[in-house]
Amino acid sequence: MKKLKPENPIQSTVRILGGRWKPMILWHLQRSTLRFGELRKAIPEASQKMLTQQLRELERDGIIHREVYPQVPPKVEYSLTTYGKTALPIMKSLSIWGKKHQKTSTTFPEELKFICTNC
Repeated sequence: MKKLKPENPIQSTVRILGGRWKPMILWHLQRSTLRFGELRKAIPEASQKMLTQQLRELERDGIIHREVYPQVPPKVEYSLTTYGKTALPIMKSLSIWGKKHQKTSTTFPEELKFICTNC
């Protein structure tokens, strides 16, 4: 039987927080609890299917909390868990690095510097 090695910490981080839209979801949820429609408006580039998938993964990993209110029409809100809030310094570091990269990179496309004005 093959002995498995523990997952590398970077692999764990990328597995949980990696994904095209997960960092943006966390970035928006740091400010407040949001409904699905509000997240769709905040991240219009994400398809409904992909946003749903990424939210489910974040919920499964304990990063976000999904609250369903028993009413018609159904109301669902997403918020960061206490554990999820521990990822915010990582998001801040990514933001700082990204801003520096945008300013100093000679290969960063000029038109992408202004895509997300409220990020």
